Amino acid sequence: MKPPPFEYHSPSSLDEAIGLLARLGDEAKIIAGGQSLMPLLALRLARPAYLVDLNRVGGLSKIAAPNGGLVMGAMVRQRAAERSGLVRERCPLLADALPRIGHPAIRNRGTVGGSLAHADPAAELPAVALALETKLVARSARGERILSASEFFVGHFTTALEPDECLVEIRFPAWPDGAGCAFEEASRRHGDFAMVGVAALLRIDSGGNVVDPRIVLTGVGGTAVRAVDAEALLRGARAGREAFEAAGERAVRDLEPPSDLHASRAYRRHVARVLVRRALEQSAERARRPR
Repeated sequence: MKPPPFEYHSPSSLDEAIGLLARLGDEAKIIAGGQSLMPLLALRLARPAYLVDLNRVGGLSKIAAPNGGLVMGAMVRQRAAERSGLVRERCPLLADALPRIGHPAIRNRGTVGGSLAHADPAAELPAVALALETKLVARSARGERILSASEFFVGHFTTALEPDECLVEIRFPAWPDGAGCAFEEASRRHGDFAMVGVAALLRIDSGGNVVDPRIVLTGVGGTAVRAVDAEALLRGARAGREAFEAAGERAVRDLEPPSDLHASRAYRRHVARVLVRRALEQSAERARRPR
């Protein structure tokens, strides 16, 4: 790989890293796992004057479970999160999505925070963050900001992070009691970015009706897309194939996904509709399992 020239910085503390970002401004780029940034450098799609490497910064790789939720530092490796019993227990949707990211070699280096900050509209973790109404903590020399996932993802590969800010922590809320979830996606080959992906979450009440459904799609727009109209249609409906098919139809009704060499717009809409139904069926099955 022959990237464009840059000045390399390897801070040993978060304060040092934040100081560098404040001094270097928008000419600087953070590197975490490098699984997204390094290909961009190789292809000359990114040309930062400075790289600020977070791999020597301590304290950003912890996974904890305060108050029933799940908190992880931005530098937690995806493979470490995938293997974590705490993640499986406290955040099943995240645990379902993580094995779908690339290949194990990618997940060994890739970080949870790096994927979120990269904001690829086809990636799995932004969809999980939106579905779970996750909070993301950004820090700069000016102080700390806590952003909701809906605020954080702005557009195609674009977040609300300012040039001098560093994503430092991801806060997943307490898992809803009795909820079932699923992550479904379709890709041309295992390990490729999915043409379409769906994160789903729901609960079922004692009468068999859907409570608090969440549906988020990837690969269909400039960001992951929460299907709020489909959620509204499903809320209170009898859990079953008819309701889930109707939710799939509603989820894709206003979608205008891109066409490219991997899939046409029409095909993406069709796949999205099918995957929404499948993800909801799987979520309902898991919600009904004895606990």
